Formats: sequence, structure tokens, C-alpha cells
Amino acid sequence: MGAEEEPQQQGNGRPRPNPITEAQFLSWKRQKEADVSARRAEVARKRAEDIAAGTVQMNGRELFLHEPWVFDNSRY
Repeated sequence: MGAEEEPQQQGNGRPRPNPITEAQFLSWKRQKEADVSARRAEVARKRAEDIAAGTVQMNGRELFLHEPWVFDNSRY
């Protein structure tokens, strides 16, 4: 009776969304990773500009990379 309709519905009575293929999933995943990568690159570029302009304070790693003389202990 209702055996044919069982795969079409989830346990809570709502219809199951259309299944996606592996190719569709991989395409979506590549697109999402590209978006995340582009967003991170933009944030890094903006941070580098702000550091160069002196509008933000550098963290320890950035200070070490941009001004290594600060960490030179041979003077003491």
C-alpha cells in the first residue's frame, strides 16, 4: 500500500528533496572552495593594506615577518 511512497518521504512526513549526483556535489564543492579562497585572499589583501597604512596593529607573526629586527636579541 504505502510501501511505494515510503522512499519519497522522510520520517517527519515532509517530502524528501531531490537527490543530487556526485558530479553535482563535486561541482558545488569546488565552487564553494573557490569562493572561500577568494574571500580569504581579499581579507588578507585588505589586512596587508591596513598594516602598510598603519591603521591596524600587527600581531606577533606579522611583526616578526615585517620587522624582524625587533626580535634580534644579539644586541642585549
